[in-house]
Amino acid sequence: MAAIPQDQRYHEIIDGEIVRKAQASYEHGDAQSWLVATLKPPFARRPGGPGPGGWWIATEVDVELELHQVYRPDVVGWRRERVPERPTGVPIRIRPDWVCEVLSPNNTRNDTVRKMRGYYRAAIPHYWLVDPMAETLTVYRWNAEAYMLVLTAERGERVRAEPFDAIELDVGLLFGDDPKD
Repeated sequence: MAAIPQDQRYHEIIDGEIVRKAQASYEHGDAQSWLVATLKPPFARRPGGPGPGGWWIATEVDVELELHQVYRPDVVGWRRERVPERPTGVPIRIRPDWVCEVLSPNNTRNDTVRKMRGYYRAAIPHYWLVDPMAETLTVYRWNAEAYMLVLTAERGERVRAEPFDAIELDVGLLFGDDPKD
């Protein structure tokens, strides 16, 4: 990765192979930004006060899971009880507690197969897939045998999706619905 100029680092290392991240469509960026706008205010803070707090949440940061595995999740989070100081550096070498990938048509296989396997090997407790084409949110939880499907939700539903189940998430916001007052 160091051989790639900093301003061109839109790559990941998956199974030792340098893979260029897909160009993000408006739908991808909108879903990603709404997810962050929904989760950061109540969760990206110390516990106590308004909202549950207890998380560090970031977008598009390089995370080294193991040798030859450097991913750039669309959205990623660390529990503050486990990681009391904000993760720093490039790449971050602290295992996340939650990862969300927003699917792109030309990169779906990496997120649903190759990276999912890497996240599983790293024992990342929670893995979300947001699919702007199918307008779905899929939530997985790590267990010793495989990632277990916990929730699949679609536009029009309001859900409590772990590990952020302290709040309701309006799935339609991720796919262009207006916020409800």
